[in-house]
Amino acid sequence: MKEPSREAARWLRQAEDDLRFARLGLREGFYAQVCFQCQQVCEKAIKALRYGRGERVVYGHALVELAAPLESMGRFREMLAILDQYYVPTRYPNGLPGGVPSEVYSKTQASSAVNVAQQVVAAVRRELHSPHDPDG
Repeated sequence: MKEPSREAARWLRQAEDDLRFARLGLREGFYAQVCFQCQQVCEKAIKALRYGRGERVVYGHALVELAAPLESMGRFREMLAILDQYYVPTRYPNGLPGGVPSEVYSKTQASSAVNVAQQVVAAVRRELHSPHDPDG
């Protein structure tokens, strides 16, 4: 097994890099892509936390399910459920009835997604660097 704190750090670094890209997309008006990217940010951050807690393998993409065993992520449940809805329809025209993702998603949705992703990344960062287990 890979060393838990090292594996967690790898996943968190990628989440942080993806978050930087989402912010750039928000500034440039790529709202559907930002919504999807923020789902990915949260997925990677939550996986970082689970790896940091010693889990050997963490599979899946559904944020609500990934966060379920983490009491500290409970406060984000509703926001994560919204981001879960961005996993497919933000990328594929057949994921929306009669629409095209690049024409459907709004700046408001993208801004909200970035806000959630920032909060989740910050919470995971704090928890991974905390000397105690908050779910303990």
